[in-house]
Amino acid sequence: MTVLSSENLILASEDDVMLARRKVRLLAETLGFDPFATAAITTATSELCRNVCVHAVKGTARLEQIGSGGRTGIRLEVRDEGPGIPDIDRVLSAGQRSVGSLGLGLSGSRRLADEFRIETIVGRGTVVTVVKWKRPT
Repeated sequence: MTVLSSENLILASEDDVMLARRKVRLLAETLGFDPFATAAITTATSELCRNVCVHAVKGTARLEQIGSGGRTGIRLEVRDEGPGIPDIDRVLSAGQRSVGSLGLGLSGSRRLADEFRIETIVGRGTVVTVVKWKRPT
């Protein structure tokens, strides 16, 4: 996998969440993602970034345009130094949501992404990485 471009964003407020959301949507549209894929990666971005602000107060997001085997994609890595997630299975089950979110939480973000990875250490923080690939036209 090749990183074609990247940008780091600070996540400390709702304004930062909205900025991350706008940047992801713009990148998806610029790359020619279909409307469903654009909405999916934008929604996942919103949920994951909002989780940082609600549960960890602040963190970072790395937005990357990636390529692999002739495919083009968007990878988003959201990182925080918050409390971590003690019961990852419960949080990834349907129905778990953050206050003020769209109600999708981590499980919804996982369903919206083509690839999903989560690493968490209680007391140290969480890193969630999602990838959405552009569908062939």
